[in-house]
Amino acid sequence: MATFDGKWVHLDRSGLSLYDQGGYGRPDKNGLRLSPEEALYLLLRGKIESRHFSFASLLSGFVSEKNFMRKFLVYRDIRERGYVIQPGPHDFRIFKRGSKPKTGQSKYLLRVLSERDTIDFYKIAEETETAFNMRKQFLLAVVDDEDELTYYEVRTHKFESDIRHAPGQAVSGDVFGTNVIANLAPDSDLEDRFYGTRLGNDYLLLSPLEAVYLNSKDMLNLVIDGKEISPEIYTDPVTEEDNEFVSKLKVYSDLRDAGMYPRTGYKFGHHFRVYKGQHTHSELLVHAYADHSGLSMSIISRSVRLAHSVKKKMLFACLKDREILYIEFTRIKL
Repeated sequence: MATFDGKWVHLDRSGLSLYDQGGYGRPDKNGLRLSPEEALYLLLRGKIESRHFSFASLLSGFVSEKNFMRKFLVYRDIRERGYVIQPGPHDFRIFKRGSKPKTGQSKYLLRVLSERDTIDFYKIAEETETAFNMRKQFLLAVVDDEDELTYYEVRTHKFESDIRHAPGQAVSGDVFGTNVIANLAPDSDLEDRFYGTRLGNDYLLLSPLEAVYLNSKDMLNLVIDGKEISPEIYTDPVTEEDNEFVSKLKVYSDLRDAGMYPRTGYKFGHHFRVYKGQHTHSELLVHAYADHSGLSMSIISRSVRLAHSVKKKMLFACLKDREILYIEFTRIKL
């Protein structure tokens, strides 16, 4: 028979079979202790009963807690999919299918969110790193306004510098406002490295990001009226025209230094589409994100769905101090 102490539901020692067979609850000195989500699910399934409360009366004690109903819906869904799930260091931990406490290891750590929640990338990154250090995968379970569930796996990436991506011979670039036209030598390989737009046989039109990056690598001299200028003279009007330029430049440079080829991702609604090596098709969509106010889960959902539809991975590049952390969201089916 089940009793309730205001926080946990308790079963006597006869309830230990639920733990042994299905991984429900946590054993204690008197029997089995169940979380509210576990107890409610077992009541629905008719696996426990009590003279002291019903499903409705037990639920009424928790529905006022923020996110409780969403957590219960996720708990029920995971159980119905055949997994053992328990309260964990995030919201839940999930065992491999066929595994349970005492005989197996949990595979996932899971956080429950609403479609209207704002994502703090830095907090999500910390939780992802925690899961990684525990050798587990980090998942988000997002409950929409019609109580349907969508699951995302979240991963973090750090791209290392690629020493093979060595600088070439410096070329001259004439500055016209925010435009730069590089004067190509016959043996220039800039176009082969995915830089610029060809103008005839001898000229390459460079974007501001390309021009500033090449200048920083001593591959391009910025010139006005035949005189070399400092990069600041060029970047000041560029940053006035594009208030995201500084954050985009940091991410663009990081990707280039890692041997990848970022190009504009405007057609996909993001900052960059990214090629690895000499591949014909880009593999990543990357958005530079320096705002600490957060981003809504609904926007992330649209981005992930679009990326999936064009067979690319969706990464948000988060700038924190001098570090750039790439956070990948992937929609999954458990």
